[in-house]
Amino acid sequence: MAEATLLISSKNYSSWSMRGFLLARLSGLAFEERAVDPDDPATKADLLLQSTSIRVPCLLHDDIQVWDVLAIAEYLNELRPEAQMLPKDRAARARCRSIAGEMHSGFSALRASLPMNLRAFRPGFTVWSAAQADIDRITEIWRECLTTWKGPWLFGAKASIGDAMYAPVVTRFLTYDVRLDAACVAYCEHIMAWPDMAEWVATAKQEPEQIEELEVEF
Repeated sequence: MAEATLLISSKNYSSWSMRGFLLARLSGLAFEERAVDPDDPATKADLLLQSTSIRVPCLLHDDIQVWDVLAIAEYLNELRPEAQMLPKDRAARARCRSIAGEMHSGFSALRASLPMNLRAFRPGFTVWSAAQADIDRITEIWRECLTTWKGPWLFGAKASIGDAMYAPVVTRFLTYDVRLDAACVAYCEHIMAWPDMAEWVATAKQEPEQIEELEVEF
């Protein structure tokens, strides 16, 4: 029986909904999904990066509403400490929180130029300099973590909040045919083989909704 409900929007387009789903799965909390209407103006504004406050996903648990993926991550970590969503080592925990926060608040050029679209593939896509700077920073983060904590996840042998936060970026890199070094390619392949990730992607590709603004090849 589900202990909680996770409100999500489009599986194909919403990186934030994907993060909420992966975080909930990491925690081990039994939950059911409930999709909000992608044509709702507020939801569509979130997907088109026009909203000042992204309130989906939202976790409903014990009469508590938790939105914003970092708040959801911290709530689930408190609720299910045995899931070890953050690394055991203090230095690793600090780095995990730092890179999760950087993803949460940064990389606006990447978000705008390479919007999430799991059904699309854009070979030879031209990446402009601002987005490339974001890509360079993200891959720098990945290489540092993989070198320090030896992979295959960012912080060693177990998936963490950090991996859930960066998983949607992996899909963007694949959609837009971004060139990566061998270490980052291996990390992307590991993320895409993650069973929870594979489940999300498979469902997203069957989703009937289409947002025209996010289907334009620009």
